[in-house]
Parts: sequence; structure tokens; C-alpha cells
Amino acid sequence: MSAAETPSALSPSASPAERPSARDTWRELYGRIRPHRAAVAVGALLSLVGAATALGQPLAAKALVDRLAADGPLVGVLLLLTGLVLAGTVAEAAGAYVLERTAESVVLAARRRLMERLIRLRIPEMERTQPGDLMSRVTSDTTLLHQVTTQSVVSAVTGTLSLAATLVMMALMDAVLLGVTLGVIGLIGSSMGFLLPRISRAAERTQEAVGAISTVLERAFGAFRTIKASGAEVRETARLEEAARDAWRHGVRSAKWQAIASSAVGFSVQASFLAVLGVGGARVASGAIEISTLIAFLLFLVHLADPVSRLVEAAEQYQMGSAAIARISAAERLGVEQLGEERLGEKRLDVGPETGGAGQVEDGWERGGGVTRQGGPVRPGRGPASVRFQDVGFRYRDELPLVHDGVSFVVPGGGLTAFVGPSGAGKSTVFALIERFHEVTGGRVLVDGEDVRDWPLARLRAAIGYVEQDAPVLAGTLRENLVFAAPDATDEEIRDVLVRTRLTGLVERLPDGLEALVGHRGSQLSGGERQRVAVARALLRRPRLLLLDEATSQLDAANELALREVVAEAARHTTVLVVAHRLSTVTAADRIVVMEAGTVRAVGTHAELVASDALYGELAATQFLVAAG
Repeated sequence: MSAAETPSALSPSASPAERPSARDTWRELYGRIRPHRAAVAVGALLSLVGAATALGQPLAAKALVDRLAADGPLVGVLLLLTGLVLAGTVAEAAGAYVLERTAESVVLAARRRLMERLIRLRIPEMERTQPGDLMSRVTSDTTLLHQVTTQSVVSAVTGTLSLAATLVMMALMDAVLLGVTLGVIGLIGSSMGFLLPRISRAAERTQEAVGAISTVLERAFGAFRTIKASGAEVRETARLEEAARDAWRHGVRSAKWQAIASSAVGFSVQASFLAVLGVGGARVASGAIEISTLIAFLLFLVHLADPVSRLVEAAEQYQMGSAAIARISAAERLGVEQLGEERLGEKRLDVGPETGGAGQVEDGWERGGGVTRQGGPVRPGRGPASVRFQDVGFRYRDELPLVHDGVSFVVPGGGLTAFVGPSGAGKSTVFALIERFHEVTGGRVLVDGEDVRDWPLARLRAAIGYVEQDAPVLAGTLRENLVFAAPDATDEEIRDVLVRTRLTGLVERLPDGLEALVGHRGSQLSGGERQRVAVARALLRRPRLLLLDEATSQLDAANELALREVVAEAARHTTVLVVAHRLSTVTAADRIVVMEAGTVRAVGTHAELVASDALYGELAATQFLVAAG
């Protein structure tokens, strides 16, 4: 089975050549409105009722003028006019509320869908994009959907119907005055064809500039202490200010074109009013029409400004919204992982001392299962997992050199295996390929004798405990971080792992204990404490395969020794793979894999390698583990 969708070649920032066509944009727009079409229809109907009552008001005003001229009764006409005003106001308010609520629902659905996909992005896709820009698409771009998905569509429909009805009523009043009105409005309205594409381009660039601000901020917050220690506050502020000014420039440009478009609408209506007033006055003087007809026509002309403004506003909103839809759709096309058995990510294999390494498969593990390349089911393993690399080749991108070139080794189930070698030898990449953060470009990676590409991702990763090189800690409480990979962990299990990783002192020192907030990226903890929290988190998962990438690099000697004892204990019941630069942490390993330049140079115990491998002997001598020379 495939673990990921075919990654899209489209970058998150769509260029003009990549931008979807108007037809594709409308199809995407309708797809987002479709689940809410009933509510949109109700909102549109209420808006039409409001527009219809507004159309009746000039007729009621004409009747009022005629009765005044004939000295007739006025109460009925005044009540009708008042009722039309009140009914129109209520209908418009109700319609606006329904549409606003629907718009918020559309935005919520878009954000949920986008966030779900972004959380499941394939690692290579994430590494090619800017996190700040992706965050901007979730926050800023989805906000623009608020108007375009409801108000723009409804305004286009109701505006068109209202405009058509108004023109019909004006034609019934006087065809000559209608011709004058259309001539003036058409002459000025032709400018819309010039303005709307510019509004669209300005809106798209504004959104990209806002995304750039998020990117610069994310960069700064990610290295906050480094900025301060380097005295770079002024330079970073200047970088942020430049990004903000860029967004301001594009925003002002967009506002300019929108202001011109809005002014053109107002000017066209006012020019039409003056032209109709002049021509209509002449026709009244000549007796061609009555004064009440001219008054009603002028009221219709004033009313005409509303549907025309709605249509122009709908066009503006569509232009801005289409830019947002293009950016959101581009992000949604990024390749994501298909986890397969979703619930497995919340379950643990119990491979603790009390089981004698046999392992207990908890509820949820027996269901489902993948299909191997040979067509057989991938069955969940029990006990420590075995790992085999068979002539593995890997490069991060086609244009980059190989990181792994024919890597082969075998790790049987259980015990401690260490990976050592110079920086850049490909040691951490071993873990990335086991976790399927990246796919091999040649050869095979097998866990329990099955190619990892045949495992459902949820099942594979649920069997692995992984401590990254930088031991990330998430914002939240200490408890939330500890149980992050094992949300069903009991209090007793948490207490046990705290003792094993020497975190009890930290818990006792914190005012709120396990409920204490650890700060952004664990800023309230020391480097060593963050590493121990990461190790505790992995151990709580009770993994069948434990991956430790430089897990002791920030520990003092006492805590390093304690953690080595924890790892040694874990290795009796599970398979432990360790990447280490400090050879002192792995001298007692069952096997040590020496890597150099993306290849496996030698495999053996510490004593065997000191005697047989020059590179390992040099590393050991450098770290005073053997006598030099």
C-alpha cells in the first residue's frame, strides 16, 4: 500500500502560470459552498425579499404623490410604505445573519480540512516549505473565504435579479430616461474591466506578503535566544519591518484599485441622476411624463445604486477570494501521509519486564492490517522488533548526492545496537528511513522481516519510540509532554518512568508539579531536562523498537550514567538503536555499526572494533577510551 499521496509539483506559492483557471476556481468555490447550499439559499431568499420590498417603495411613493395631487386619503399609502420599510429591514437583517453564520461555517470547514492535511504533510514537503507561510494560509487566507463564499455569490445573484427588476420597472416608467441612465452607467462601468484584474493581482500579492511576515516571525521566534545573544534585535526588527512594509505597499495598492472601483460606481449613479433630472425635467415641462413619474424614476435610480454596488463588490470579493482559494488549494495539494489504521497511533505494545518480552497486543491492534508487495497481510509483531537494511540507497533530492550508498546491516530483536561515525556519515538518516519520514531510493528497510513500505504507517510508528536529536518539548504542561505519545498511560506508569529518568526532582521542584507549564518549546526546562522528558515520553510508549538519536548529549555525567542504565534495562525487553558521538555511552552495546560517508564500514563490539577498525580506534583514542598509539 502507498504511504503517501503522490507529491504535487505545485509549490505552496502559486505563480501566475500555476494559478487555477476561473472555471477551476468556481468549481473549488462551489465545492466549499455545496455542504451549506440550503443555508445560502435561505440567506439569498431573505435578501431577495428585502430587495423586493425596496422596489415597492418608489411605487408607493408615486402613489403618495398622486394622492397628494388629487387630495385623496393618505393613511393607507403611508401604512404600506412604512410596512415595506420595516419588512425590508427585517428581511435584510435576517438574511445578513444567515449568510454571516454560513460564511463562518465555510471558514471553519476550510481551516479544519487544511489543518488536518498540514499536520499529515510528508516530511519532504514540510522541509521544502516555510512554516510561517503555511500558518498564514490557515489564518489569513481562509478569512478571505468568509466573504467570497457567501456574500460574493449571494450578492452576485441577488444583485443581478434586483438590477434586472429595477431596470424593468424603470422601463415601464419611461424608456427614454432608462436609455439615458444605461448610457451613462455603461460608459463609466466599462472601467471595471480594467480595474478588476488589478484588484486580483494586488490581493494575491498582499496575501503572499502577509505570509512572508509570518515566515519572518516564525524564524525569529524559533531562534529567540540566538538573536539576543548575537545582538541582532535591530537587524531582525528591520527584516520584520521590511516584510510589514511590503505587505503595506501591496495592501495600499489593492485599496487604491478598490477605492477607484467603488468611486466609479458612485460617480456613475450620480452622473445618471443629474442626466435623468435634466432630461426628465424637460419631459415633465413638455407634458411627456408626470412629475410623480419623474420622482418614482429618480427613486428607482437611487435604488439602482444598491444592486450595482453589490455586483461590483461581489466582483472585488471574488478577485480577492480567488487569490486566497489558489493559495489554499496549493497547500491542500501538498503530499500527505496515509496513516492507514488511525487508532493505532493511540495504542501501545506492552513490552515491559512483567511480560518477559512477550508483549501484549492491546485493543485495536488486531484489526485491519496492510498488504505486502507479495499480497499477504502484514501481521503485528510481538516482542522486540528486528531491523534489516538491505543495500539501501537514499538521497534527499535528485540533484543532491547520496546520503546512503549500499547500506546493509542486521539488528536482531532485542539488545542495544549503536551507530557511530563522523558527522554526516548518515547515522540519523537510518532512523528517518525506519520511521518512513523519507522513502529509500534503492534497496529495502525491513522491520520484523517486512518492508516498512508494506506496513500501515500508524502500526509501524506505534511500535517505535523515537527521541530526536534536539529532543523537542511542546508548549503545554509537563504531563501533556510525557503522555504525548501514550495518552492512555496511567499515573503509576508515569511515576515509574519519572523515577527511571531521574525527573522526580524536577517534578517536586516545579510549583504545579506535572501540571506545570514548560513554556514555548520547553523554554522553562534545561537542555538536559528536555532530553530526559523526551526519553521518558518514548519509554511510556512501551515500544518494540526504541530509537535514541544523541539522547545523552546534554546530560551531566551522573544523569548520563543513570540514563545508560535505563537504556540497558530497556534493551533487555526491546530493541534499542542509539546514535552516539560519545563512545562512552555505547561501549557496552551488543553491536556497534561504524558508518562513514554513507556506507557501513564495520560492525562489531567495542573490543572487536578497537582491534580491527582504524576509524573506530581513532574515535576511541580521541575520547580516551583506549590508549593512543
